[in-house]
Amino acid sequence: MERLGYFGIALLMFLDNVFPPIPSEIIMPSAGYTASRGELQLFGVILAGSIGSLLAAAALYWIGRNIPRQTLFSWVDRYGKYLFIKSTDVEKALDWFERYGHRVVFFGRMIPAVRSLISIPAGMSRMPFYKFMFYSTLGTVIWTTFLACIGFYLGENQALMQSVLHKVAMLILVLFLLYILVFLIKKYVKPGNR
Repeated sequence: MERLGYFGIALLMFLDNVFPPIPSEIIMPSAGYTASRGELQLFGVILAGSIGSLLAAAALYWIGRNIPRQTLFSWVDRYGKYLFIKSTDVEKALDWFERYGHRVVFFGRMIPAVRSLISIPAGMSRMPFYKFMFYSTLGTVIWTTFLACIGFYLGENQALMQSVLHKVAMLILVLFLLYILVFLIKKYVKPGNR
């Protein structure tokens, strides 16, 4: 991390959003730990990680917006194996997006694999770009700040760091599922049926 610097962090986070096997859960805590040793600034680490993620999100959004649906699915069927994604993954992301609304982008920025895929359905559904970037920025800044701070404050204790990461990931997943449940109840349960 010391050698990569802020540009390297931004590049790795960009790649994390494009190629899911490079996890932000390794990149940002490592960068945060490097900042704790005084070799980088914590704010710079968070800013670089957020910028890299958001540039990738914007690029994927524009791909989703400008490439016809069938062309995208054909491309994923042909080359997706190199990016570790399948057309069924893109189809699931599209279904989730259309079913649960635009706020899914906020939560999606904090969930591995979904983080990479949520931008394409946002573009395909013609979600306004400013709204997409608003929700993406909120989710991304929260997530990169959390990960960098974990590395900054707990980097010396790997076991504790992993435990905290696991618990927070589960909490985000539970909150996301609760959001979906509330959404479904509001959508399908009529006031007279309660």
